[in-house]
Amino acid sequence: MQKKKHIYFASDFHFGIPNTAESKVRETKFIQWLEEIKHDASEIFLLGDLFDFWFEYKTVVPKGYVRVLGKIAELSDAGIKIHLFTGNHDMWIFDYLPTELGATLYRNPIKKTWNNKTFFIGHGDGLGPGDHGYKFIKKVFANAFCQWLFARLHPNFGIRLAHFFSGKSRAMNLSKDAIFLGNDKEWLVQFCREELKKEHSDYFIFGHRHLPLDISLNEQSRYINLGDWISHFTYAVFDGEKLELKKYV
Repeated sequence: MQKKKHIYFASDFHFGIPNTAESKVRETKFIQWLEEIKHDASEIFLLGDLFDFWFEYKTVVPKGYVRVLGKIAELSDAGIKIHLFTGNHDMWIFDYLPTELGATLYRNPIKKTWNNKTFFIGHGDGLGPGDHGYKFIKKVFANAFCQWLFARLHPNFGIRLAHFFSGKSRAMNLSKDAIFLGNDKEWLVQFCREELKKEHSDYFIFGHRHLPLDISLNEQSRYINLGDWISHFTYAVFDGEKLELKKYV
């Protein structure tokens, strides 16, 4: 990693909700953050649910988000590496955004190493014990034939339908996400501890939970949840020596 260059992590923006006007307020704040960090960022990781819903037809993508996408493209063109993870709300990102933004797309967690520090990075959905209903639905949504069937719907109907179900899913989960369950019951903490039995990582970084968390797993490893950009506006930054969870105000 270059000297004095930082690596940034953020997740769960859900742009598009609750409506266009209010989403643009949050989009503007996100763009301001990107503008402020561009002077020292070497890499930026966006860990999923950039949009509350996204589906790419072969010749059609959802309208909106021009300023957000333009800013990300600008940073990519300036040489900052952009890493984009799919989340449970935008898992139907295909090749449009990687091509237009110059971003690297990930559908599963990855491991990275900087300055001898190892990072386990992912959105966080479907990991850990339980939640079997969602894990089944995720397999359905990831199925190529199911994606082909959805693409047969006219965009005016398909995207409206998807927004409806996305909203219902979010409404059901946000109230639960606001409550810290305790280390013994937090399923991502349990996942991290199981992973540590297999291989060491200094940091586990996830989104999805919508709750900023910084939890010590043992003397050498920490679990960081990035919170969201709906109510918390939190992110993490690695300066080459230490990782910090911060709030953008």
